Amino acid sequence: MASSLRHFAGLGSPAGTASAASSCFLSRYTPNFCAFAALRPARPAAAVVAAGKPCLHAEQPPQHQQLEDEEAAPRHAEHHERPAAPALRVGIVGFGNFGQFIAAGVQRQGHAVMAASRSDYSAYCAQHRIRFFRTVDALCEEQPDVLLICSSILSTESVVRAIPFHKLRPDTIVADVLSVKQFPRNLLLEVLPPGFGIVCTHPMFGPESGKHGWGTLPFVYDKVRVAEDGEQAAKCDQFLSIFEQEGCRMVEMSCAEHDRYAAGSQFITHTIGRVLSQLNLKSTPINTKGYETLLQLTENTVSDSFDLYYGLFMYNVNATEQASTLQFPYGAPYL
Repeated sequence: MASSLRHFAGLGSPAGTASAASSCFLSRYTPNFCAFAALRPARPAAAVVAAGKPCLHAEQPPQHQQLEDEEAAPRHAEHHERPAAPALRVGIVGFGNFGQFIAAGVQRQGHAVMAASRSDYSAYCAQHRIRFFRTVDALCEEQPDVLLICSSILSTESVVRAIPFHKLRPDTIVADVLSVKQFPRNLLLEVLPPGFGIVCTHPMFGPESGKHGWGTLPFVYDKVRVAEDGEQAAKCDQFLSIFEQEGCRMVEMSCAEHDRYAAGSQFITHTIGRVLSQLNLKSTPINTKGYETLLQLTENTVSDSFDLYYGLFMYNVNATEQASTLQFPYGAPYL
């Protein structure tokens, strides 16, 4: 599907499928995503009940308004009085660039990492003290405390459905780091056994923007289904503390709210960056700060795969409205 969309879009061809006289510049260089909206994977919202109790984090009112108050108060102050918890064993499924990037932060906080991936990263893992497994089945037999899904958006469903959950402990926490959130939330609620914890997260940074540290960078999370107390709750707090201790700005937000914001920021950013890439912008001896920003935006967005860009639309229903705003009402603008 992604390849057919890429062909339809004519990306990489300056001419596109229409002349400048008959269509706007953005239309010439971006896919007509709205024509593909009806092909989105349809998945109704799953019931959110855990261990006979309603999930406290499902469909809650927006919580980001409380961030300033929360940041002013000491976080997890009670943890200073507790004995140190044993290190988590975090299993990462999908160990490409982003999986490796996240694994480095997990290790910096003193936790063990295990990884499974379709590609062979055994040499990399041996160098970085990570246990590598050639299959997800073998990884699950080790019963990690947290199973972190780091696959691409497009492959997530097939990856999740292939996980042998019966080999994991019944209180295992399953988390994801996808750039869309309602899709993995509903998928995990549908597929996972009832006792498993579900935490949907999105580090709002990557290997490029986070290469000098994660301090002040936003980390969005939603405790979709986590026990209120006990070992599972402790593991969840310990997992989230990895990113807090790395200096991230922790933002607790519902998956639905995340996708509304992301459609107006991340999808638009990637769209404009890919449009600019078609202009083959070059640095000049007299760059302005604004032009430098455009060059950096172009570099950052095109370094990500087209499949990510495609997934940001096809797996976020809010992106249709944003895509429709990119049409100029009076034909091609002057450039």
